[in-house]
Amino acid sequence: MDASMTTTGFAIDGYRVVRTLGIVRGITVRSRSIIGTLGGSLQTLVGGNITLFTELCEKTRGEAFDLMIHHAEAHGANVARGAIERAVPAQPRLLLGSIDLCTSVA
Repeated sequence: MDASMTTTGFAIDGYRVVRTLGIVRGITVRSRSIIGTLGGSLQTLVGGNITLFTELCEKTRGEAFDLMIHHAEAHGANVARGAIERAVPAQPRLLLGSIDLCTSVA
């Protein structure tokens, strides 16, 4: 499945849903090492962007997205619609969406 066929919306211009296959998910939890946590904690004393934690969040988001795409592919989908992201304590990322088999209307 092409990652560009993922949307937070419920329609992709130029395509129509042939069959809805269900719900797709991608979830991952990452943590910093004790050294990274200490470094991030020290950055909070200075204020501003806490780059160590920002990098962790971006890596976690990317991994959850990749897992969602693989899950969709495993179910034979070529589109993931209505994708949402949920973040809860301890840095887990959960991405959910509806997966479909779509065809071009062109």
